[in-house]
Amino acid sequence: MFNEKMKDFFLQIQSQDNVQSSLSENISTFIEKVNPLQLPHETFVTDLAIIMILAAIVTLAFFKIRQPLIIGYLFAGMLIGPLSPLWTSFLPANGGSASVGGIGILSDISALNLFADIGVILLLFVIGIEFPFAKIRSIGKVAVGAGTLGLFATLGVVFLAAGAMGLNFMDSLFIAAALSISSTAIIIKILEETGKIKKESSILILGVLIVEDVIAVILIASLESIGLVGTVSIENVVLVAVVAAGLIVGTFTIGRRVIPPLIDKVASAENREILLLSVLGVCFGYALLANIVGLSVAIGAFLAGVLVAESKSAEVSKILSSPIKDMFVAIFFVSVGALMDITQLDSYIFLAIALIAVTVAMKFGSNLLGNMAFRQPKGKSLRVAFALSAPRGEFSIIIIKVGVDMGVVSAFLFPLIGLITIVTAFISPFLTKLGDKIIPKLTKS
Repeated sequence: MFNEKMKDFFLQIQSQDNVQSSLSENISTFIEKVNPLQLPHETFVTDLAIIMILAAIVTLAFFKIRQPLIIGYLFAGMLIGPLSPLWTSFLPANGGSASVGGIGILSDISALNLFADIGVILLLFVIGIEFPFAKIRSIGKVAVGAGTLGLFATLGVVFLAAGAMGLNFMDSLFIAAALSISSTAIIIKILEETGKIKKESSILILGVLIVEDVIAVILIASLESIGLVGTVSIENVVLVAVVAAGLIVGTFTIGRRVIPPLIDKVASAENREILLLSVLGVCFGYALLANIVGLSVAIGAFLAGVLVAESKSAEVSKILSSPIKDMFVAIFFVSVGALMDITQLDSYIFLAIALIAVTVAMKFGSNLLGNMAFRQPKGKSLRVAFALSAPRGEFSIIIIKVGVDMGVVSAFLFPLIGLITIVTAFISPFLTKLGDKIIPKLTKS
C-alpha cells in the first residue's frame, strides 16, 4: 500500500515537471512568435515602426516629467538596442536573422546605422534652417569673441585632461571637441521654460550658441581630415579649412541667389508634396556636394538648411515648422542610443564623472572670462556662463559618431558621450536655478 502511494506521488511530480517543461517551451515559442524580429516583413520596416512608436511614447513620458526629449530618445534607444543587456533572457540570440548584430528589440545593426546616418543629415539640415543668413550676420562681436574663446579654451583643457586620464591621442581629441560644444536644443528649452528666452542675457547666449554650432560644423570636417591622416597635420587642416571656406562663401554668394528663388518658384505651384521633395532634394544634394569635395555630409546639410531658410515662401515655413522636423530628430537619437553599448557602463562611470567636472568648470570659467573681457556686466556674464556650462547634446554625439564610424576612436566613447549627455542635461536646470540664487549676491559685492 505504501509503495503504491509513493509510486503515485512520484508520478504526480513527474507529471508536474512535464507540464512545467511544456509550459516553458510554449512560452518560449510564443515569445519567438511575437518577437518583432520574426514578423513576416523586413527588419528595416520593423525597426522603423518600433522607433516611431517608441518616440511617441517617450515624447509623452518626458513631456510629463518636464525633461528634454533628446535625453528620452537616447535613453529609450539604449534600453531597446541590440547591445542592451535587458533582453538576453527573453529574446532568442540572432532572432533568426543573418543581419542581426545582437539581441534586442532593435537588432539590425545595418538598419540602425542607416537610420543614424540619414538622421545626421536631416538633423544638421533642421539645425541649419534655424540660422538664416540674416541671423548669422547679426551676431555681435561679443558673441563671436566669447563663444570662440569659450569653445577652444574648453577643448584644449579637456584634451589635456583626457590624456592625463589615460585616453590616447585620437580619443582625447574627439572627446574634447565633443565636450566643448553646448547643446542648443537643451539650453533653449531651459530658457523657454524659465521664461528667460527674451532677456538680454539670453540674446547673448543664443548668439554664442550660433557661433558654437557654426564652429562645430567646421570642426567635424577638420576632425575627419585628422582622422584620415592619423595625426594633426597643419597642411591637411589648412586644406580642409580652405575647402570649407570655399563652400561656405560659394553658398552665401552663388547659392543664395540660385536656391531660394528656385524653392519659391516650386512653392508657387501650391503642391506641398512637390515642395517637400524639392526641399529634401536640396538637403541631400548639398550633402552629396560636400562629400564630393572631401567634407563631411554634415556641413553640406547644415548649409542646405541655411539656404532653404532664405526662402520667402510661407508654404516652406509651414512645411519646416511641421512635425516632420521632430520625426527626423527622433529617428536619429533613438537609433544612436540603440547603437550604444551600455554593458560596460561601470567600467567608465568614473571617467564620465571626471570629464563632466572638468568640462563644466572650464566651460563656466572660459565663458565668464570671455564675456568680461568684452566688458559685459558681471551679472550678464555670470548668467551666460551658468547657462552654457553643462548641457551637451546633438553636436557632441555627432562628433563622436563620426570618429567611431571612421574607426579612429575607441568604441566605448559612443556610450560614454551618451551617458555624459544624459547626466549634463539633468543637471543643467539645477545649475540655472543655482545661478539665479548666487548671481544677485555676487553682483551686490
